[in-house]
Amino acid sequence: MQTAPLTPRRTLEFGIYRDGDNNLDAIQESVVAQAIDVSRRDPRIAFAVEDTSAVATGRLATHDFDLAGGTVTHDRVRDAKEMSDPKTLAAFVARTLDEAEACGAQSTWIDLVDHGGGDGGGLQTSDGRIMPMPKIASAIAQGVALHARAHPEDAARRVDGVVANQCLMASLGFENALSRAGVHYLAASPETMVAPGVPTGVAEAIASHASDPQAMARAIVARVMQTQYDAGPFGTFGPAAAFDVIDCDARATYAAGVAIKRLNDALVARAHDPAARAAMREDISSVAGMTRIPGREDLPWRADRPALAVYDRLADDARLDASVRADAKTAACNVRDLVLAHGESRAFAPFGGTDYRDAVGPTVHLPTARREIDPWAPRMSETNNAFYRSVDGPALTHALA
Repeated sequence: MQTAPLTPRRTLEFGIYRDGDNNLDAIQESVVAQAIDVSRRDPRIAFAVEDTSAVATGRLATHDFDLAGGTVTHDRVRDAKEMSDPKTLAAFVARTLDEAEACGAQSTWIDLVDHGGGDGGGLQTSDGRIMPMPKIASAIAQGVALHARAHPEDAARRVDGVVANQCLMASLGFENALSRAGVHYLAASPETMVAPGVPTGVAEAIASHASDPQAMARAIVARVMQTQYDAGPFGTFGPAAAFDVIDCDARATYAAGVAIKRLNDALVARAHDPAARAAMREDISSVAGMTRIPGREDLPWRADRPALAVYDRLADDARLDASVRADAKTAACNVRDLVLAHGESRAFAPFGGTDYRDAVGPTVHLPTARREIDPWAPRMSETNNAFYRSVDGPALTHALA
């Protein structure tokens, strides 16, 4: 009697969606090379790869393939896809989930590799187009729906986590959008990253702790913060000044949103008092925003401030009335509950030794000056998203900036 060979069961299906249609193409190609190395040494992990690049052939093309046990299958090269189109991302998510079902993977993660712009979005093309942040999350949800329609027997499968190998994506806005899309975890930096960015070895950290989210989160952060890339005669450098794994649990996300809205409304109500308004503006502006790169004050993310640092500062300010301070403390507690693991540099060498010890957890968009409000709009907007509106961000910005 003959029996059909069984498909190996995997712990993790890890989808790499790399948009190389820009100046990061050559350096971030190493992310794919790292996947091949990880695959050879760790049979628990299967990869689905969609790599749009000009590195191999000198012309932009999209290379699709699957990878397991060091072996490439379903290898195709075609005309370059528009990676900033949500339909392209949705199709890739569906394909990754299809592969996850085929190999019996326990969990599925998506790695987004390209430029990032926080709540403004990411996946930038050479002509400057980006995918707005809400559409990234929506495309992931659409991909899940596509897989469920095509495979009703596996309709419960979801994207468990998103690795954002993109700058500035550890934000409350992106966390909220991913939570609405059914994603469980976000692994990202609140600050600009240094390419090639997140090492693909985080897949091993995920696979090694699939049943323990806290241990998994700590292992992911450790892998990123301990990575050193070789810059030849310039020495070595780390990819991230700070890095977080954030819980996108729906209940915790909702609780954080309620607490932040309550605080924002309280701040707006007190802003008619000149002394209170001055104290609030001083507290918020005393927490440095992101892109703390010397000489790059022109970048638009200066109002993306570490939420915990801001809320703790407000909670400790005796100039504010007790109820506002209590609301700030509650908001800080709820945001802190979202942070599964974090790591920060005391002196990040690529950015002139800048201190990031206060950059714990996700950022929140809090302008205190008009020049900080969507300075790159309409090309990119950090305020055109559901989270910003739901916590009364426009009212707070109007009151303080």
